[in-house]
Amino acid sequence: MKKFLSLLLLAVVALFAVACSGEGGSEESTESESADSGEGSGGEESAESWEPSEPIEIVAPAGAGGGYDTTARMAMQTFSEEGIIEEDMGVTNKVGGGGAVGWSYIADQAGSNHHLFVTSPPFLLVPLNGQSEYNYEDFTPIANMIADYPAFAVAEDAEWNDLNELFEDMKEDPSSVTVVGTSSPGSMDHIAFAYVAKAAGVDITQIKYVSAQDGEGVTQILNGSADVFSTGIAETAEQARAGNMRVLGVTSEERLEGETLGQFPTVQEQGIDAELVNWRGFFGPPDMDQAAVDYYVEKFEELSNSEGFADVRAQFGWNEMYMAPEEYQEYLDAQNEEFQSILDELGLGQAE
Repeated sequence: MKKFLSLLLLAVVALFAVACSGEGGSEESTESESADSGEGSGGEESAESWEPSEPIEIVAPAGAGGGYDTTARMAMQTFSEEGIIEEDMGVTNKVGGGGAVGWSYIADQAGSNHHLFVTSPPFLLVPLNGQSEYNYEDFTPIANMIADYPAFAVAEDAEWNDLNELFEDMKEDPSSVTVVGTSSPGSMDHIAFAYVAKAAGVDITQIKYVSAQDGEGVTQILNGSADVFSTGIAETAEQARAGNMRVLGVTSEERLEGETLGQFPTVQEQGIDAELVNWRGFFGPPDMDQAAVDYYVEKFEELSNSEGFADVRAQFGWNEMYMAPEEYQEYLDAQNEEFQSILDELGLGQAE
């Protein structure tokens, strides 16, 4: 009888051990499945249901009040007002290097899913002329959002009534006209004017371009120290409304809408075959989780289609120009080649 009870006790202990082993295996399996099912390279959320878990920082790689800053803040404001993104968002201005300081800051956030930055053609031009170690291929494209346009303005009492009159004088002596812009030589304002002048038959290597990065471009036009202001359409509209400047041409395909903007002639309607878009869009750091990229792409498309952002575009004279990552990448590849060609012609391209 004692032997029987001993065997029975051993059997019960063995069954209990097997049961415990099974429960432990189940826990390990659950933990393993959890680890495999969700965390991307950033290790933040499930790849199938990523959402921001901390405030999102949007970097404007320039000072307050400019095109980068305005685009970032209007996007942030509309995201909130339309209820598209509920997580807190903030705009940080990173000034310097024509945008290079901001790009360097974002490069240091590699793998983060909570950092974005707004950018435009200088994102291509500045690296091409050797002023930044980073270029567009180093970051994660999210979405292009708007089309802004360069404009060329002169003082209200200037001798030129249209671009053809201006370029006729410049064909005879390109350096007789001083062009001022807020970007550095080889960046947006310089290249925009050179691009259109080349199409009109001007020797662009002889253009006298001066940079007023301190924001004194308007002052130089009004006091006569410069002749032509190459800038964004928004920067000319206020001066035109006040009767201080006359806009000779805008690089949009068609005239823009609005009581003031609609009065500005396009470059093309003056017989000059040139169209140039100052696109603006958003990128993320290198190595973002694909689930986070997908999240932002969806949200920016919703933003672009919203009534709130349509009102923003109308307010600032922007056109809709939404592009998702693949299309955006192809567009940038093509424009990068075009900018390389004109920089080489100006002698401003980076040596291979």
